Amino acid sequence: MSSHSVAATVASLMPRAKEELTELVAFQSVADFGQFPRSESEGAARWIVDALTAEGFQDVAVLDTPDGTQSVYGFLPGPEGARTVLLYAHYDVQPPLDDAGWTTPPFELTERDGRWYGRGTADCKGGLIMHLLALRALKANGGVPVHVKVIVEGSEEQGTGGLERYAEAHPELLRADAIVIGDSGNFRPGLPTVTSMLRGMTLVRLRIDTLEGNLHSGQFGGAAPDALAALVRVLDSLRAEDGSTTVDGLTGDAVWDGLQYDDEQFRQDAGVLDGVRLIGSGTVADRIWARPAVTVLGIDCPPVVGATPSVQASAGALISLRVPPGTDAAEATELLRAHLEAHTPWGARVSTEQVGQGQPFRADTGSPAYRAMADAMAAAYPGQEMSQAGQGGSIPLCSTLAALYPQAEILLIGLSEPEARIHAVNESVSPEELERLSVTEALFLRNYASGAS
Repeated sequence: MSSHSVAATVASLMPRAKEELTELVAFQSVADFGQFPRSESEGAARWIVDALTAEGFQDVAVLDTPDGTQSVYGFLPGPEGARTVLLYAHYDVQPPLDDAGWTTPPFELTERDGRWYGRGTADCKGGLIMHLLALRALKANGGVPVHVKVIVEGSEEQGTGGLERYAEAHPELLRADAIVIGDSGNFRPGLPTVTSMLRGMTLVRLRIDTLEGNLHSGQFGGAAPDALAALVRVLDSLRAEDGSTTVDGLTGDAVWDGLQYDDEQFRQDAGVLDGVRLIGSGTVADRIWARPAVTVLGIDCPPVVGATPSVQASAGALISLRVPPGTDAAEATELLRAHLEAHTPWGARVSTEQVGQGQPFRADTGSPAYRAMADAMAAAYPGQEMSQAGQGGSIPLCSTLAALYPQAEILLIGLSEPEARIHAVNESVSPEELERLSVTEALFLRNYASGAS
């Protein structure tokens, strides 16, 4: 089986891949059932069951995970004595945010300027299509040379830990020699990249109460403690003057020694407005891959439209803290909660609740699987060598799998390069990246199987 024949097969399959991704993107599979119907996620899960079954997978099953969502599992047997590789993706997506901000409807795959737009095209429904393309290419060129397990998660974006807990309760289900997490991305289009580090995360809900009820600001303002003002004080305490994250007891001076991220390129990728400074200190790579980062995800307070002249009795916020390798996420959660309580002013009543958590991850990049991936990337991206980068986002399952299967080799690749704008409006995927990474994964599986023998 030559790399050219694999590449030709994948190229011939791209029209079908577009059709399938169009069908999958159409499911509004946001795993927040207060906002989106549960039936949308269940429909996406059934689509995946049918797709795996059609590819000859055995033991295909919908797994009801403890967080009330569904993941899909399947097993494709390979030659006797072959290694086992687990392929991961997730079918749940982030909410579309502002529908009006999308140039085209978020749940309709639309081709524009050489890219395919739609929520989940890159993160991470496209990752599932990548796995299917790779397996189909191998089948057409001599067969799949390893045992393959596929797991497609239904609540990764919510951070509610359903699949992690399910895996811990069924430790043999996902056991594998190598694990390919298809939920990362190249450092930029055309530069083949494995992600060797992920920050973990914690989500904490904060509520502050000061009064029995709202009061007229003219009659009581100036003496009555304003819960919204107290919340602003607390949130401000989470950042230093330069914008660096400052959680009491949490270290924030680590250094990233791998691939660096040019300041101007980062400004362009992030869409930073002219004249607005980046926050934090150290290199961009230090800030987004090696150090903690706090983000206020939402605030409960009256909107400007319709606001009344009132002193607010209650206010709340949802706070995310990204946690770098070397820091335990549970410990970081407790430090964050203690910080919020300690910095609440005026004796206001404060409560905190952890609503999500995932541990950070660092890969062993000297393993045989990484050598097999490097060769595959060099073949799929002629003239380019594999790069290693970090990722500021979290994939909580990684640390769970690393703990359950310490001998397994874990690699992270995928379609979420900067131009994909995952989690933002107008998310898109590059079909060229989908094609080349599908070739990469097929060649990796061939290389990895050869190494086993």
